[in-house]
Amino acid sequence: MPTCDLLLTARWLLTQDDARREIEHAALAVKDGLVAAVGPAVDLERDWRPAERLDLGHCLVMPGLVNGHTHAAMSIFRGMADDLPLMEWLTRHIWPVEKDLTPEIVHLGAMLACAEMIRTGTTCFADMYLIEAETAKAVDISGLRGLLAEGIFAFPSPAYTDLAAGYALIEELFERYRGHPRIRFAIAPHAVYTTTPEILAQAFALAEKHDVPFMLHLGETAQESRDCLEKTGHRPLAYLDGLGCLAARTVLFHAVDLHPEELERVAAAKAKIVHNPQSNMKLGSGVAPVAAMLQAGVSVGLGTDGAASNNDLNMFSEMTSAALLAKVSGLDPTLLPARDVLDMATRGGAEAFAWPALGSLAPGQAADLIALDLAAPNLTPLYHPASHLVYAASGHEVRLTMVGGRVLYRDGGFTGFDYPALLAEIEKLRRWVAGRNGLAS
Repeated sequence: MPTCDLLLTARWLLTQDDARREIEHAALAVKDGLVAAVGPAVDLERDWRPAERLDLGHCLVMPGLVNGHTHAAMSIFRGMADDLPLMEWLTRHIWPVEKDLTPEIVHLGAMLACAEMIRTGTTCFADMYLIEAETAKAVDISGLRGLLAEGIFAFPSPAYTDLAAGYALIEELFERYRGHPRIRFAIAPHAVYTTTPEILAQAFALAEKHDVPFMLHLGETAQESRDCLEKTGHRPLAYLDGLGCLAARTVLFHAVDLHPEELERVAAAKAKIVHNPQSNMKLGSGVAPVAAMLQAGVSVGLGTDGAASNNDLNMFSEMTSAALLAKVSGLDPTLLPARDVLDMATRGGAEAFAWPALGSLAPGQAADLIALDLAAPNLTPLYHPASHLVYAASGHEVRLTMVGGRVLYRDGGFTGFDYPALLAEIEKLRRWVAGRNGLAS
């Protein structure tokens, strides 16, 4: 009889495998951080000898959610400046504070972000920000997985004084975390309007050198497209493509202002898009044509963006927003059904990250999973599990979060760090941010 480290049982299991199996009265075997088997509990209890058992009772188990786009440490700016246009929000409120960021501030903001994501069912996230070495430390401590990237700009940042120093820092991060089981790095020029053609080409060459994703904001607003057209003679996507930077490793964040022929161009290049509906709505950026993206054959993931423009990192609320926004903007209730949205939040993110072990629960996949309490009033009664996850769940029904077979959160408790102590540090940081913005402290 084969052995496993853990045999987990629950009322429902959504595998998100190729067949999208939904198994009632299910079990999952974990061995060496990987899924060893999934199936009916009666079969796995008969066929496997576990070192430990975990009966989750009336819960639904599913793959951990994959947050395709964040600025994790910006959780410290949550609610600092709301109800403003994108460029005013950036130039008058965010960038003036960011210029004084320190490693300690970034670390605390990233730890808070990790806590929020663990609590609401995210097990892996992609991040682009400043002083990213501190976000990596937070990921390491918290137990999450992360695809991380130091933001590349045409001007100095709190992490580096010039581009040469920035590239040296990025190379050092790749070397420091080489072979880490949960932390990977990508290359991320911020956007076409904060870089130059030379920087974009250099960054893409660096992504090719390390064979990693190349990520950037693109087509976030119609104004961005107009500015790019006036400055370069091309819309942002054509500009990027003309530089040789549109390829299978390319991941476009937002992609709100893309025309149908541009979607065909993205699909032909096998580039990926990460949709950020709540941030797009809050900043008045527009509605990304997600249904058209999928119809064109584009692989689409889902992300929250940073907590300063969302204002949370909760992928369950992001799924709800994605589905409802598509329907109301298209005046068609059949657009972006629950199953497609759930795919975006799991398999789509894994594909964008080029991390195929994530996004589903099947033999050989990473044992990254979450369990939701089906006794919650808003999840009762249950007829279609995928529908409940997109339209009814809030994320706060999550009872357990596991990454690589390790429990990170269970029934109100975090296992990797002292959450009350973190809150005390965040309160000190809140007073600093408030002072920088003339807010009551």
